[in-house]
Amino acid sequence: MSLEQLIEQCKKNDAKAQSQIYKLHASKLFSLCLKYSRNYAEAEDNLQDAFITIFKKITQFKNKGSLEGWMKRITINTALQCYRSVGVFDIINEDQIEDITVEINEDEISIDFLLEIIQELPDRYRLVFNLYALDGYSHKEVAEMLNISTGTSKSNLARARLILKEKIEKYKANLNSQTL
Repeated sequence: MSLEQLIEQCKKNDAKAQSQIYKLHASKLFSLCLKYSRNYAEAEDNLQDAFITIFKKITQFKNKGSLEGWMKRITINTALQCYRSVGVFDIINEDQIEDITVEINEDEISIDFLLEIIQELPDRYRLVFNLYALDGYSHKEVAEMLNISTGTSKSNLARARLILKEKIEKYKANLNSQTL
């Protein structure tokens, strides 16, 4: 069965087609959930909620763009839902923002370590960092998705980068002291 046929069957609430769509996309969407969740269990809950929404709204998918892109947007919005109402964001004056760059040498630092330290960021910094730096949304889009100002998005990104830079520098210092 083609993807278009699966989508059409899902629009008719066909459980077998829904299962196939789930099997095709669950692992990618779960990785996305992990990025935006505090822990594994919350990521599992977010994935479940995302698929419920996906299958409820599948009739709104008009085959414009990819199904995967449409499902990713729903999944990110589902994962962000729990943060919108609890006020995890600080409002910061844009004049206080400084641009921070983080130098990473792939030979010294593993992807696993980077993912681990990103996961350790406080919610407000992790969410903005993931949306902006990893998923390519603009500060305007991040602000709209999280119900914050673009200035808050920029300041939270700068703070996330600063924390990551400090952790990477500490990690490098530990590596260097071990090799001496």
